[in-house]
Amino acid sequence: MTETISTMPVVDVDSHWTEPPDLWTSRAPAKLRDRVLRVKRNDDGLEQWVIEDGQVMGSVGYCSIRPDGSKTRASIAMDSFDEVHPGAIDVEPRLAYMDEHGLSIQIVYPNILGFAGNLLMRVEDEAHRRFCATAYNDAAAEMQRTSGERLYPQAMLPFWDVPEAIRELERCQDELGLTGVVLTDCTDDWGLPPLGDRHWDPLWDALQSRGMPVNFHIGGGSGPTKLWGAYPPARAFAALSTMAQMGNLVCITNLIFSGVLDRFPSLKFVSVESGIGWLPFLIESLEYQYDENGVSDLALRPREYFQRQIYGSYWFEKDPRHAIEALGEDNLMFETDFPHATCLYPGVQDTLQKSLEGIETRVQRKLLYETAARVYQIQVEA
Repeated sequence: MTETISTMPVVDVDSHWTEPPDLWTSRAPAKLRDRVLRVKRNDDGLEQWVIEDGQVMGSVGYCSIRPDGSKTRASIAMDSFDEVHPGAIDVEPRLAYMDEHGLSIQIVYPNILGFAGNLLMRVEDEAHRRFCATAYNDAAAEMQRTSGERLYPQAMLPFWDVPEAIRELERCQDELGLTGVVLTDCTDDWGLPPLGDRHWDPLWDALQSRGMPVNFHIGGGSGPTKLWGAYPPARAFAALSTMAQMGNLVCITNLIFSGVLDRFPSLKFVSVESGIGWLPFLIESLEYQYDENGVSDLALRPREYFQRQIYGSYWFEKDPRHAIEALGEDNLMFETDFPHATCLYPGVQDTLQKSLEGIETRVQRKLLYETAARVYQIQVEA
């Protein structure tokens, strides 16, 4: 049988989990039960995540899909769990949604603690902060097992403590079966050394030796996000979403010029939810600046680093061919961002057909599942 886009498995490398309301309370030791992340209704009747003595962490569901499958464009989050598509929260309806839209596997990212677990740092008590991460990882592993290895949540690390982070990533891979980690690219925002500092080398070494990718998700660091005043909500979110994607331009530039990739030449990094159309420009600019400024103390050129160790993903872009031609066919993947406001929904298969039309079957396979299987070390049935 001739393989076509409609018959290929699809690995969606960016989706999100609207964490269930009892994720942390059901796992908390007695001394933390009244302080952990929990859901509380505010004076306006809106359900919110709160922590400690009532510090608000965010809305209950960063989700734009309703239970009936319709998509709202009125807000980036729902007011209560009852308004959220059950597939954003629970495994069985998530798998049903995936089957409906032709998705074989999803890589899954957190919501309420930041897309990189970066908002853990809002919790002052370090023991409590560590519990938030480990409880999430425990729940993530349960999701992965319950899904029959179709959902692969990425692990949070207690990144403020490198030895603890290494112990947790070892537990996550050896005991929980998780396949990669999320990490903020702006550690210095929290008073920690920047990621280019050798302070992080033991963590990089542990990740490299285990083949676990580091995922830099947009919004997981500070990034160049600044509005010229107060815009209406829809306009503000549209602007900030694009700015957040360009935050990963800063991240990748730092990664390439930091020296980290010389020290850890087989460590994999994924730029998540940032699109790919701007990557050729970035690499061309880095190549030009590399030459014009006489860089001579790195082992490789920017394009070579990218092709060896860095990966990107697309969803809304109509034609990925320019990026493929400029960067090669081995570093790009597909995503949907379900169930966020900017997610590819419901036209997943239509988008795949149109965006991949005319691209060689060999390259289609790489974009849809082969590269993701290699990066995340997962089995994908062709």
